[in-house]
Amino acid sequence: MHKRKLADEMDDNKPTRVLSRFKSDTGEILPGGLLDLPVDITVNKLQAICNALLQHEEPVPLAFYVNNIEITDTLEKNIDKDFNTSENVLEIVYQPQAIFKVKAVTRCTGSLEGHKEAVISVAFSPDGKHLVSGSGDTTVRFWDIYTQTPHHTCEGHKHWVLCISWSPCGNKVISACKNGMILQWDPKTGKQIGKAMTGHKMWVTSLSWEPYHMNTDCRYFVSASKDCDLRIWDTTLTQTVRVLSGHTKSVTCVKWGGSGLIYSASQDRTIRVWRAEDGILCRTLEGHGHWVNTLALNVDYILRTGPFHISSVKNEMENSIEYAKKQYTSVGEEKLVSGSDDFTLFLWKPEKEKKPIARMTGHQQLINDVKFSPDGRIIASASFDKSIKLWDSNTGKYIASLRGHVQAVYSITWSADSRLLLSGSADSTLKVWSVKTKELYQDLPGHADEVYAVDWSPDGLRVASGGKDKILKLWQN
Repeated sequence: MHKRKLADEMDDNKPTRVLSRFKSDTGEILPGGLLDLPVDITVNKLQAICNALLQHEEPVPLAFYVNNIEITDTLEKNIDKDFNTSENVLEIVYQPQAIFKVKAVTRCTGSLEGHKEAVISVAFSPDGKHLVSGSGDTTVRFWDIYTQTPHHTCEGHKHWVLCISWSPCGNKVISACKNGMILQWDPKTGKQIGKAMTGHKMWVTSLSWEPYHMNTDCRYFVSASKDCDLRIWDTTLTQTVRVLSGHTKSVTCVKWGGSGLIYSASQDRTIRVWRAEDGILCRTLEGHGHWVNTLALNVDYILRTGPFHISSVKNEMENSIEYAKKQYTSVGEEKLVSGSDDFTLFLWKPEKEKKPIARMTGHQQLINDVKFSPDGRIIASASFDKSIKLWDSNTGKYIASLRGHVQAVYSITWSADSRLLLSGSADSTLKVWSVKTKELYQDLPGHADEVYAVDWSPDGLRVASGGKDKILKLWQN
């Protein structure tokens, strides 16, 4: 009895208030000084106070963290027992959330048949309203996502179509094949634009367009090839403008960044940083002990959607060059992440530094795909070790492992609001993961064989997947 009484008395002495301050997820202290907050303050009240201090005309949804743990109820539950509320200041980290919310895809709404061989790549247009696929049957196909029927079948390649890419304006698609030939298509008519672009001596592994905010005509793109070269192409003249030579083995991936730099990864274990305007090699990033397979930029989603953006009011894509510029400049510094056959990832600030920010270890087999979340805060990596891992994009710190696939994970894609992640695997399934709970949200069986390619539309409404069973599948809520 006396023990319970003592415990009650100690409870009565528990602090009811705490000195706190708000800090952004990038480390800036929010002006407003120290706040004397009740420990039982709720998330909703924190939202109101923080939005007032930020002087937002319209309140922005925010998430709050203490010691990297999200506050889901009251502040009290996140205060450590040994935290001295009378002497110390509690730092509450705030993080803006997407205004719109993407619903998880839960069912297959259509199986699109037509390809005669494996579907190797799938891609939604920047506004999310059109879909294109490339296959081992040498064709590129445009699909109507509403009627789920073929729009156009584009013939011209003589070998497997390995990669496809939409221009940021959404008016052109380029495709490249195992013969090294690149073709340009008009999505409205399905007709080839101009003559075939030839020059690569071996197959093309990756394509990337010059960002919309740098050239609204979407005239130039860069290609990477197994022949060790990169080529910058002029789509109007359908010819090579510049050859970037220097890699000593196959170039596996290329990205055209938003500040005029081109990043290329290679089996020679290096990543090279080139200046697009004159082809000068700026620096070589070294550290990987084996082939570098994949690259991602923290601005990939912004560059992909270019002038299109989701209006929080209508939840529709709107178009504006000003928006493209504003979105890119709001990010600050470009960050690059690389994934390798050496089971590791490296995080870089490639615009200025040769030294990596972090080396990320933990995967047990080669890393096949890596993607920054659209808000640039989290990195997801997919591996042949059957897992997906999440990492902090500022520090490279490990966050969690997502396990559930029983074979290699080939590709991953984020929802536009950065709350969900989808993976495609050799085990024939797609899986949707919740970033908040770090757990499986939805299992999506349906393919009859390995899933090679997945893409979540930039408007968040649907997912497309394709693979060895030659079928393209559409998934929705």
